[in-house]
Amino acid sequence: MIQILKTPEDLRHYAAQLRAQNKTLGFVPTMGALHDGHLTLARAALGQCDECLVSIFVNPKQFAPHEDFDRYPRQLDQDATLLESAGVGAIFAPEVEIMYPSDFQTMVTVGEISRPLEGEFRPSHFAGVSTVVARLLLLVGAHKAFFGEKDYQQLQVIKQMVKDLAIPTEIIGVPIVRETSGLALSSRNAYLSAQERPIADQLNKILHNMASEFQSGTAIPDIEQNAQQKLQDLGFGKVDYITIRDAQTLLPPTEDTTQYRILAAAFLGKTRLIDNIGI
Repeated sequence: MIQILKTPEDLRHYAAQLRAQNKTLGFVPTMGALHDGHLTLARAALGQCDECLVSIFVNPKQFAPHEDFDRYPRQLDQDATLLESAGVGAIFAPEVEIMYPSDFQTMVTVGEISRPLEGEFRPSHFAGVSTVVARLLLLVGAHKAFFGEKDYQQLQVIKQMVKDLAIPTEIIGVPIVRETSGLALSSRNAYLSAQERPIADQLNKILHNMASEFQSGTAIPDIEQNAQQKLQDLGFGKVDYITIRDAQTLLPPTEDTTQYRILAAAFLGKTRLIDNIGI
């Protein structure tokens, strides 16, 4: 039977049991509404560690006032069933007042890597992510923590934070899990209407077209402009970005760039979709 842990004391007791058995712990932080992408992270954790702990916490600090905090799906019982079937031993599912007591005053901000792209369009987002992830990593004390590459910039921010703060948990990136159409799995895909789904499927195809154009020598500004136009022609609304960046800095490439990443964020109806691929 999967354990549901609610408090730091519960976590300490769970961790003490693992230490007594000399077992390693893999950690997967989530906001719930789990899909096969999350389960892939759990399987990766169980492949590298003796046990896996998944946290389920819809973090209010990473949502701006106009975003979807109130309507974000919450389905703990369903999520617990999925995780138990995947072999996960425990879930940490704290209430907001446990994560952020009334006297909580600290926010964690990461510098340069958090400023472009998501940082431009969701300026408070990464401070909320960094704060909750730092708190979770310190509470859980796992040997390794697993994050999906769909949120590529988030992964880089967390790696930088863990390095800077010397948090003794190894951060592991796991490749994006996709539907057969190429659409990246996301809890927010549930917001898409039946009419929007086939349009959403085109996002990843456009990224791959951008990669082909880049490899054939087309200028980056032309590639980006054409891609944005294609999205809008398909029926996407506001395009926050669709761009080719240095994979390490997430800034526009320079002559020193050796690894590239194509990243996109765009609205389809009320749903904000993100995706990325390496070149």
